[in-house]
Amino acid sequence: MTRVVNAINAAMHTFLGSNPNAFFIGEDVLDPYGGAFKVAKGLSTKYPSQVITAPISEAGITGLATGLAIKNRPVCLEIMFGDFITLAADQIINHMSKLPWVYQNHISVPVVIRTPMGGRRGYGSTHSQSLEKHFCGVPGLTVRALSQYTDIESLYGEVFAAGTPHLVIENKTIYSREISVNPFADTASPDLVMISYGGCMEDCVINATRFLEEEEVNVKVVEVTSLWPFNHAAIRAAVGDARRVLTVEEGTVGWGFSSEVARSLIGLDRLAFHSLTAPDHPIPSSKFWEDRVLPSSNAVAKHAYNLLKQS
Repeated sequence: MTRVVNAINAAMHTFLGSNPNAFFIGEDVLDPYGGAFKVAKGLSTKYPSQVITAPISEAGITGLATGLAIKNRPVCLEIMFGDFITLAADQIINHMSKLPWVYQNHISVPVVIRTPMGGRRGYGSTHSQSLEKHFCGVPGLTVRALSQYTDIESLYGEVFAAGTPHLVIENKTIYSREISVNPFADTASPDLVMISYGGCMEDCVINATRFLEEEEVNVKVVEVTSLWPFNHAAIRAAVGDARRVLTVEEGTVGWGFSSEVARSLIGLDRLAFHSLTAPDHPIPSSKFWEDRVLPSSNAVAKHAYNLLKQS
């Protein structure tokens, strides 16, 4: 079986191998280390002139990526931890995403930023956050997310072919997971619909299996891979005639993924809706308390049961 980290690594090899003008930039990405989560393993050995190991300056390397891109040199930029993307926010929001518009689309900025997000690794409050909602809604920037149920090769093929600024979220916990198929993506006449993305997808699938086997309850699990632009029509279509909806995300409560899903469903009669998120609180360094702050499989089950009790 193929693990997520291997699938992403293969996509990076395809990216560099298919375009000699392309670059991969990141901190500690040279072999034999291959990056903090080993996505860059083997890249610098096979494509030594296309892989740049960078100093610890997220703003600087994001600016470098933008400069290379506008000179027709596509870049995949790795931000070591998603928390550090705040240091590159000016370059992303005020530069790379705006330059095509400023120059009336006479230039393009083919930059794909990929970064590990999320917790459950015991890394503490500044290395475990889910900050993607702060970049959703930025004109000119596309935000994607993946899980072990995503067609990773196709997703990265799309974002590299787009030739526009993209931010791709990779939850830290999924790298070692084996690629699989979401068995509940097309559940007919579901009693409950769970909608999620990234690392929380696994808990949704686990609970859908449990409900089917133990309660004879049909659950549909919808994976969203495009966080921005957000496809409201697709969400509404996926829910269909179901009237119980649970959203699950690691992001903090409010102004995020769950809010956008709720906006998609405005106007549906008799809708029972609940969102399971992280609370308005930093993520603890203690693994014990981190597990209690972030949405868990048991929490998904609890909120799903409460929704199913509603008529």
